[in-house]
Amino acid sequence: MSFFAVLFALLIEQLKPLSPRNVFHYLLSGWVRWAGRNFDAGADVHARVVWVITVLAPAALFALVYVLVNRYSTVLALVLNVAVLYFTLGFRQFSHHFTDIRDALEEGREERARELLARWQHVDASDLPRTELLRHVMEYSLLAAHRHVFGVFFWFVALSTLGLGPAGAVLYRMAEFTSRYWSYKSRVTGTPTHDRLMALSQKVFGWVDHVPARLTAFGFAVVGNFEDAVETWRRHATLWARPNEGTILAAASGALGVRLGGQAAPSAAEQQGDISRTFTQGEESDVTDAIGSTAGVPPQLAHLHSVVALIWRSVVLWMLLLALLSLANLIG
Repeated sequence: MSFFAVLFALLIEQLKPLSPRNVFHYLLSGWVRWAGRNFDAGADVHARVVWVITVLAPAALFALVYVLVNRYSTVLALVLNVAVLYFTLGFRQFSHHFTDIRDALEEGREERARELLARWQHVDASDLPRTELLRHVMEYSLLAAHRHVFGVFFWFVALSTLGLGPAGAVLYRMAEFTSRYWSYKSRVTGTPTHDRLMALSQKVFGWVDHVPARLTAFGFAVVGNFEDAVETWRRHATLWARPNEGTILAAASGALGVRLGGQAAPSAAEQQGDISRTFTQGEESDVTDAIGSTAGVPPQLAHLHSVVALIWRSVVLWMLLLALLSLANLIG
């Protein structure tokens, strides 16, 4: 059932992508904000309570609903899985940003591409050299693909195998969202907001994302240049401050043979003192930063197409493995 749930969700999302300003994201941010406002008084125990309420409680609820529905109808259980995956997993939740930037670059509208990157990631891209602009687009896109597709995919399959249905997809999406939400709130206000909750949510998401990040990196290695990907992963993953990001980007760099890493673009708020931005649809990613670069050729426009191909080949790889697992389970 897991294979068909993921397949149907991806197909539906391609045909009918979520609107950038859909109700789901507003409800999600409202839920996280409500929990923080009502249960976080600043102590460590309060941070843990809020995290349980905002992340574990929804995952447990969907697990319970799935178990009850599955007892009544397997078809309805499949529909529930597809519905949850439609809102938590998918390329179209971020790919329109990448496509618009790529199209602008192909048309020679580099300033437009900078504006689109700044709007997507809330960074100041006005003075970035062209190679750095391309690097940022590639890095953000690779991380977005992991967080919106592969991370959700791995946790969904893991908990679905245990009979918990879409609980894994909900767990990963909520953990990832909260880790960014509280960090964003602190940047907007200019002072730590729910600082213990922010630190806890980022730390726990690092644990949640540990295995999926390495599986994503392994997938990139398999469908790309395997030897270079593994070598770059081994040598250069520590260039990035966040180990999970470094693992993914280093492996992708070797798989594509392109140079990634380096000084990240400063946020627009840091450059201009503008802290009036609004948090929309949970799309803002933490700015990637590395103390050095990997080996490889400088990013070129053609590499954007290579990134898309690498991601899709990796999707096909994991879908084939999931299909084989499902077939083996049926036969067994």
